[in-house]
Amino acid sequence: MSVFLVLIGLALLVVGGDFLVRASVGLSFKLKLSKLVIGMTVVSFATSAPELLVSLQAALEGVSDIALGNVIGSNIANIGLVLGITAIISPLAVDKDFYKLNWPMMMLSSFVLYYFLWNDNVLTAIEGLILFVSLIVFLVVLIRSSRKSIKANIEEVDDALAVVSNFKIVMWLLIGAAGLYFGSLWLVDGAKQLATAVGISDYAISVTVIAIGTSVPELAASVIAALKKEKALSLGNLIGSNIFNIASVLGLTAIIKPIAVNPETPEILSTNIWWMIAFAAILIPLILIPKRLEIGRLKGMLLFGGYLVFIYTALK
Repeated sequence: MSVFLVLIGLALLVVGGDFLVRASVGLSFKLKLSKLVIGMTVVSFATSAPELLVSLQAALEGVSDIALGNVIGSNIANIGLVLGITAIISPLAVDKDFYKLNWPMMMLSSFVLYYFLWNDNVLTAIEGLILFVSLIVFLVVLIRSSRKSIKANIEEVDDALAVVSNFKIVMWLLIGAAGLYFGSLWLVDGAKQLATAVGISDYAISVTVIAIGTSVPELAASVIAALKKEKALSLGNLIGSNIFNIASVLGLTAIIKPIAVNPETPEILSTNIWWMIAFAAILIPLILIPKRLEIGRLKGMLLFGGYLVFIYTALK
């Protein structure tokens, strides 16, 4: 039953998230927002909704391990699993803007999160607000810099959604909200039951099974694109997802319900958050050495191999 709840929860999160993105973009077009703003804010917030609902549901149920493990595991999976496998299939070119703005913000938010948790073993509402406000400032800077560049990445905005009827937008919002609510509820309950049945911690389940599950849609889309020799993924978008996970998902969750570090899972601060920081940090030498601005198959194998080691240590 626990496995069924996890699977149906993940499926509902994927479906609910997709409907929410469609509805959000359609509504944004109605409000006359530019494609650039829609792509960099509305789509980003909407695609982070599944992780937000899972972490919020877990925090409200008092399972802080899942709230933290969901984000830490998802950030590791985005780089080790999604980026690693995609690069193995098809080498990725990297834009110079990546290490000028996105990467520094990802590293900064990761270290700030570590400090907040290490300081008093809890992510407070004030600290959550600081994270969220920093995200807003980052987005303003990002939009301004992107407006100066003709290469601003707005491919993920579907023009067809500009002519969608109001009725469809409302229906998509309702379906998306219902999918995210019940998906997060059943996923958290299923994860707790599965952890008990297997004999491992809630945190171990969240940092592996739940994190992989929430990364599956992006992984599937990237692999299909890579096999078709299309642009597999934007590294900037992937790193942006990691920034949103920390500043938006954990930030908003902490504002609503402070997240305490469970003393029974010290590996959150002693080990796994450092895995997250290490996967983020290694991107710079990988991008610059030996072939600049490319993540090739060998580098992809290194990332994926590192991810397998992480999974082994997390479940051990």
